[in-house]
Amino acid sequence: MDAASPFRTAAQKEAERAAKREAVLRAAVRMFNDRGFHATSLDDVAATLGISKRTIYHYLANKDQVLLECVTIGLQQLLEAAEQARGEEGDGHHRLTRFLRRYAEVNMDDFGRCVIRTGEEALSPASLPRYRQLKREIDNALRSLIRDAIADGSIAPVDVKMAAFALAGALNWPGRWYDPEGPLSAEDVAAQLVDILTKGLHPRE
Repeated sequence: MDAASPFRTAAQKEAERAAKREAVLRAAVRMFNDRGFHATSLDDVAATLGISKRTIYHYLANKDQVLLECVTIGLQQLLEAAEQARGEEGDGHHRLTRFLRRYAEVNMDDFGRCVIRTGEEALSPASLPRYRQLKREIDNALRSLIRDAIADGSIAPVDVKMAAFALAGALNWPGRWYDPEGPLSAEDVAAQLVDILTKGLHPRE
C-alpha cells in the first residue's frame, strides 16, 4: 500500500479491533474487581468507555463471555510465567522462586485479581470446563517446579501437593487485599511474601 493511502490495511484493521477489544476487557475487569461481577452490567462498562452496549457486542457476545475472557487472560499469564520460569538458568529453587514471584504479581494485577475475586461460581456452566482446565494446568506446573527443586536438592523434601496448596493459597490472597495506591509496589509485595514462604521465619544468618 502507498504510504499516502488513506485506507487501512487488513493488519491495521485487525490491530485496531484487538486494541478496542482489549479496552473493553480492561474496563470490564476493573469494574468486576471493584463492584463484583453480578453488580456490574455491560451498560456500566459501555458508559465508562463512552460507547453503546451494542458496540461491546461487536467484540464480545455477552457478559458471560466477557468474564471468561477476563479470567482466561489472568490464568494464561500464570501459565506463561511458569513456562518462563522453566527456561531460567539456575537450580530448581531459583526457578520455583521466579515463578512464585510472578504468580503473586499477576494476582495483584487486573486480570489476575479477577480470577481471585470472582471465582468459578460466577462463570456459566459452558465456561467452567475451560476455566477448570487452565486451573489444573497451573497447579500441575507449580507441582512440577516443586518436584524439580526437590530432585536437585535445592529445597527440602516435602509433600508436593500440600506445598503447592500452601504456596498458591498464600499468594492468591494479595489479589484481595493489595492496594495499588499503597506504599509498596506489587513487585515488592511479591518479593517479601515469597521470601517468607521459601525461607520461613527462622532467623537469617
